[in-house]
Amino acid sequence: MQISGMSGNEVYCLVQKGLFPGEIVVGNSVCSMGVGGALNTFGRTLAGGEVRAVTELIADGRHAAIHRMEAEARQHGAVGVTSVVTELRTLAGYTEFLAQGTSVHSQGVRSAASGVFSSAASGMELFCHLDVGYRPVRFVMGNIAYTLGIGRGITGSLRTMAQGEVHEYSQMYNTIRHHALERLRAEAAAVGANSVVDVQIRMLPFGPGIVELLLTGTASYHPRLSSGPVQDDQVVTSELTGEEIWNLASLGFAPVQLVMATSVFSLGLAAGVGSRMRSLTRGELPQVTALIYHARENALDLLRAEATRLGAERVIGNKLRIVELAPGLIEVMAVGTAIRRIEGMEPASSALIPQALIVERDTIEAKRTISGAPGGAVGVPAQQSAAATPNRLARSPVGCLVQLLLFVLPFAMIIVFLIVERRFVHH
Repeated sequence: MQISGMSGNEVYCLVQKGLFPGEIVVGNSVCSMGVGGALNTFGRTLAGGEVRAVTELIADGRHAAIHRMEAEARQHGAVGVTSVVTELRTLAGYTEFLAQGTSVHSQGVRSAASGVFSSAASGMELFCHLDVGYRPVRFVMGNIAYTLGIGRGITGSLRTMAQGEVHEYSQMYNTIRHHALERLRAEAAAVGANSVVDVQIRMLPFGPGIVELLLTGTASYHPRLSSGPVQDDQVVTSELTGEEIWNLASLGFAPVQLVMATSVFSLGLAAGVGSRMRSLTRGELPQVTALIYHARENALDLLRAEATRLGAERVIGNKLRIVELAPGLIEVMAVGTAIRRIEGMEPASSALIPQALIVERDTIEAKRTISGAPGGAVGVPAQQSAAATPNRLARSPVGCLVQLLLFVLPFAMIIVFLIVERRFVHH
């Protein structure tokens, strides 16, 4: 009796490619940061930037879970694992990393000792990838844990008193996102892939003031993209869906790179007060309208410039995400896939089968968050469940102290700055 995580549509699509569903396979790893790691994390939280101890802990834990999942698939004689997902949970005060997917078999073929592929794609998406010529190699990830830090936070807080872009924030967000992308491509190149398809982008909180940016996808090899292994910077990445990749290939286009740009703008102290006064009466708030417009245009200009440097013809699938970081302070993030025309990318099938286009529905009505399981909610997006579940570090004395410092110091520095400025003017 097999227990599979695949839907009927997924089974149908993969059977067309000679793959058959097997058992659900799982791998996990329970980790502790330790006293030294906690102290190092506290120091980096104050300084700002990447928190290497957290980045490495999360990466090591997730990789260990994935390796054990793949080992379990080999024990079942599978040739691969599809629909791989990774989760981060708290368990008895420790951090547990969980990887899960469904093993697949090829009729009459058992996997080699190290020949199991793993893919983040669903059965429908994997059909599209295979039909276009992408051969899955391994589930890969790129992550970075970072914090704004007190120093940068103070500088940024002072800058928010003026209207316009807050470069300290924009630069940090752009840098960390590209670091995560670089690590994703490095993992793909290390396993002999020349592309990463089905890239997913997630922002997950990890303690007070610390956020993890996680990029996951399927490292694949396509013979039309290169004749063999490539360097990290030559790995193609895409966050397009399987059917989008199939449709583009039928038109002769292929992804070049996932492109991202962030722009953080402040309404400014004077404009903020003015807008709040205007909001007491009915009508448009011109300054707020202009601020959001310029922030959006700035992010799109950065995206366009990056795609041009890559030699792409256009950017498709662009998504604009606007978030209010604080009253009067907004972040605009633009994400898309740069594409260009490449000969020989046509799919094997003349038309995409209907089963590959069907959107799966959730048949579980009760949607609840698993207690203590960031990113592990039933029927709830990972970002929501992660945000709703505090990390144990946030409840520790060190975490409380960090939160207090991050909240109080910016205001204290502003007050000191105003006092010193007043005395200077007096003299």
